Amino acid sequence: MTIDVRPASVFEDVRAVLGPKSPTAKVCWCLSHRIPSKLNNELRGPARGEYVAGLCDADPPPGVLAHDGDEPVGWAAVAPRSETSFARNRRIPHVDDLPVWSLWCIRVRPGHRKRGISHALIAGAVAFAREHGAPAIEAYPLDNGDAKVDLTMAYAGIRKNFERAGFVHAADTTSVLAGHPRILMRLDLRPES
Repeated sequence: MTIDVRPASVFEDVRAVLGPKSPTAKVCWCLSHRIPSKLNNELRGPARGEYVAGLCDADPPPGVLAHDGDEPVGWAAVAPRSETSFARNRRIPHVDDLPVWSLWCIRVRPGHRKRGISHALIAGAVAFAREHGAPAIEAYPLDNGDAKVDLTMAYAGIRKNFERAGFVHAADTTSVLAGHPRILMRLDLRPES
């Protein structure tokens, strides 16, 4: 298996990973931290997918996708923090004034888990942010230790996977997800002087 991580610019591939089985279902589509809550609540059914299709046409697209051959098998949401709800989130602090990027959602399709895809997605998101000039990238994973995490709520990622990718603990947060505290982890992307 060779996993290739690419920008999420093909809507059909994004839909394969994030979209609902029923077009009228209200699924996240990874919009809840990307758009204002009022708009997030107004978008229903197919309108959510249509909104994401527009994001896929934007530059930069809304994240990265992992592919196993031609099959999309995973997703990571990554964007400038200033363009997300994390810009105003009081539970997740700002470490400094750098125009950091946020990596806040990692999803691997059922049937493809436990194959290292989340690691490839983190590396791909880091490369994507670096290519778009990010001086640093942040994530807000669960600090779960050895405790099991409900897969539905594991979208934020887990601390050890980000540590393996070189991220370091930058701050504690007051955010809790699925009973686990979240921490702010950061990877500096600036060239060494």
